[in-house]
Amino acid sequence: MIRKAVIPIGGEATRLRPLTIETSKGLVRLLNKPILEHSILSLARDGIEEVYLGVRGYVNYTTLFDYFREGYWLKKKYGLEKEVRIRYMPRYESTTNGDAVWYTMRYYDIKEPVVVIQGDNIYQLNIGEMYEWHRKKGAFMTIALQPVNDVTGFGVAKIDDDHRIEYFVEKPKPEEAPSNLANTGIYILSENFWEFLEEDWAREMKENRRLDFGGDIIPALIEHGYDVYGYPMKGYWFDIGTPERYLNAAMYLLHHLSPEDMEAVEITHDVYMQGKSEMSEDLRRRIRDMIKRGEILVEGKVLLGRHISIGRGTALEDAIIDNYSIVGRNCEILHSVVMDRVKLGDNVRIMNSIIGRHVEIGDNVRIVNSVIGDNAVIGDNVRMYNVRIWPHEFVEKGATLEHYTVRHTAPKR
Repeated sequence: MIRKAVIPIGGEATRLRPLTIETSKGLVRLLNKPILEHSILSLARDGIEEVYLGVRGYVNYTTLFDYFREGYWLKKKYGLEKEVRIRYMPRYESTTNGDAVWYTMRYYDIKEPVVVIQGDNIYQLNIGEMYEWHRKKGAFMTIALQPVNDVTGFGVAKIDDDHRIEYFVEKPKPEEAPSNLANTGIYILSENFWEFLEEDWAREMKENRRLDFGGDIIPALIEHGYDVYGYPMKGYWFDIGTPERYLNAAMYLLHHLSPEDMEAVEITHDVYMQGKSEMSEDLRRRIRDMIKRGEILVEGKVLLGRHISIGRGTALEDAIIDNYSIVGRNCEILHSVVMDRVKLGDNVRIMNSIIGRHVEIGDNVRIVNSVIGDNAVIGDNVRMYNVRIWPHEFVEKGATLEHYTVRHTAPKR
């Protein structure tokens, strides 16, 4: 049985901006809760008792610690059999994901097998089954591999008939990729994993801190004959590294997860609402009645959070609306995510877009293929197409923006 997990969370998540300007990528909300909470909950249900966050950077560290603390609250919130304890890497400036895992394991004197996952990944995988597979293979390291249609941006592995990795290349050109098997960033490391750093050939890697798993460690281990295996992953997996990938993951999960997985109740066909209190039940009845009377129009699937308000004449299609958000009258939210505590005026149309937390949007606004950062304010009669708005920015009424970014200088982490 494997009991411990390490999750490296570093960098500035620049590709996911503006959602990550002031928020750790692990805390970006997906299906109305932080991305990392999905992963930690999955680990806990697979028997993981201790989760170590290899955190780098001020924003990452402060926001993650303030939200998760020691993690004991997860047991009560989700009815877990056991508590899951969360610990943090000290304020060590790691340079790569492997560097963060190595330092964390060394600091906490972890000398047993661990699972490593990435802080911005969403996946469906039984860690216990993967570990048993790893153990039976006698693997030094096991990597969960997932077939992908486009290998761009991924590490890619070539395996033999026994699933031993023969060749691995980080982020190859599509025409040079040895296969379509992508490295998911989910690893099982043997109890003696880091001993390879004592080898003569590896000392320079350690001294120069060239310890990125995909770019350095995996290719070097394979080259020097270590038993690195590729585990055939069957469930879903998403690297939520860009707004486009985030939105694809959100829509996939909306269409494929059960109501129980979304912690929601189906109030009418393909409309799901979260919340357990009497107030939540009253709200479900009101929303259900509005749908039945045709005051709210629904297509596709919809997930609604707690304590929301939706005005008459609004149309929802493949939409996710988070807690405490207010939607005005005659709005349209299509293939989009509206995060928590957002206020939309009347006659707002949002398509293929992500609206960050605490955003205020005026009347008669059109937002298409855009991402709005937290705490932004959008005036009346604004038109946006392929736009990125940084947090706390203000867009004046009547503005038309196309292929544009409204931003201030991102804070140093």
